[in-house]
Amino acid sequence: MVKKREDRENRKRLTGEDTCDLDNGFVSPRLMFQDFTVENIKNIIRNSRYVQLLSCLTLIGFFLRFYHLGFNSLWLDEASTYTFASMTLPGIWQATTSGEFNPPLFYWMEHLMLALGNNEVILRFIPALLGGLTVPLVYSAGKEFVDRNVGIIAAAACAFSPFLIYYSQEARAYSVMLFFVIFAMVFFLRALKTDDTKDWVLFGVLSALAFWSHFYALVIIGALVLYALAVKLTSLRKDIGSIKPMIIAGAVFVVVCLPLILVTIQLFAKRTASAPTFGIQGLGIISETFQQISGFSDLAMILFLILFIVGICQAFLIDKNKGLFLVSLTVLTFVISYFLSYKIPMEPRYLIFLTPVFFIGIALCYKPLWNLFRNPAVIYGLMVLVVIVGAPVLVNMYSGYTKDDWRGFAGQVQQATNPGDFVVLIPGYISQPFNYYYSNTSDRTFEYGAYTAADLDAIAAQKTNNTIYYIITGDIMSADPKGDAIAWLNNNTKPYAPESSIALRVSA
Repeated sequence: MVKKREDRENRKRLTGEDTCDLDNGFVSPRLMFQDFTVENIKNIIRNSRYVQLLSCLTLIGFFLRFYHLGFNSLWLDEASTYTFASMTLPGIWQATTSGEFNPPLFYWMEHLMLALGNNEVILRFIPALLGGLTVPLVYSAGKEFVDRNVGIIAAAACAFSPFLIYYSQEARAYSVMLFFVIFAMVFFLRALKTDDTKDWVLFGVLSALAFWSHFYALVIIGALVLYALAVKLTSLRKDIGSIKPMIIAGAVFVVVCLPLILVTIQLFAKRTASAPTFGIQGLGIISETFQQISGFSDLAMILFLILFIVGICQAFLIDKNKGLFLVSLTVLTFVISYFLSYKIPMEPRYLIFLTPVFFIGIALCYKPLWNLFRNPAVIYGLMVLVVIVGAPVLVNMYSGYTKDDWRGFAGQVQQATNPGDFVVLIPGYISQPFNYYYSNTSDRTFEYGAYTAADLDAIAAQKTNNTIYYIITGDIMSADPKGDAIAWLNNNTKPYAPESSIALRVSA
């Protein structure tokens, strides 16, 4: 009996775990390339509960992201993705330098995807694919940060997160940015332990890819660098040469991103030249971000915030640097976002990279529960909890439209119009999602875009015995903040169909 207890203690020391071990002492070997044999892989799958759970979670994560992938119509931003992806590769870069406020990497990827066809599934395939691959990366980050239990709980939260699933099913760069950010974070956490130049360089390369995916990735990258400098401050005082691997990583990042950095400075100056006309400002960006990453639920937000705070406290008990990691990344992100929200449009989806940090913090609360109950059910219970919290939202997501139904609306307009009628889009840029499904050429109508009351007057002056149909979305508030166009529509048009997120009105 004593011998068995000693063997268990020895196995715990070998695995580096002094808490709950779902593998009951089984040590998964670190396989080199030559060790990847069928027998070794079967042995790991057969004996490691973590591998079994992670495999299931990854498969579920892929299923939830690819299920109903083409159900929703493309909305405005996704149609904009199609517009840019349809350009040539040099043309996409030219569009970025000319004022497009998104980096070109995702558009280049989508351009290549269009060679396979043109539909909603094709355009959303890369975000869904990388969204699914994020699940094992979150596990790796949690494992590097504390242990496998944190990793597997955080991976479960990631797999079933309505927020992450929603943006994995959107033809925009948010899921791609998150993939590269969390991949970079894995090597960042390793580099802090090993100080291996290779890990630092990989952190630099992956951070650069995240920045090429979305400009706002620079916020989390900057926060990680500041944290690393704070943690290494003591060793730097003793040996300034210890910063060399970080400098190399920084140099790699700058070299890879140099063309984009120059463009970013120009675009930032342009974007901040006037006040934002949409987005969330001030403290609202903090509460709204927590609400959305918790699953678009106020009740879930309260529950997850409590668990997150418990997790932060536990992190400080384990190692003050771990607590500092969770606090600094969260606080720095929100402080920067708070001030930027008054300069540029700010939305919670830009802060998608905070989701794995949030989930890792929540996962850490397993430790006090384990100390209290000493039962592996604690791990499974927390995994079940994140499933229960996300399930009702996911059911609603899959049972109805979560984006504007431009596909159905285009059919409605086609049925309503006659040859020679006018179709007026307000604001004019909503022609992108509308024209993805509608052709005024085949419908033999005349299409116009309008932004102001003066534009509407000019179009109405051309009316003879034809009918003018007006298509309006909430974007009109951003395009015409003074409200002149809205007043004109109220005075000169009447509803053609019941009002929805896309309104159809007709000349009075």
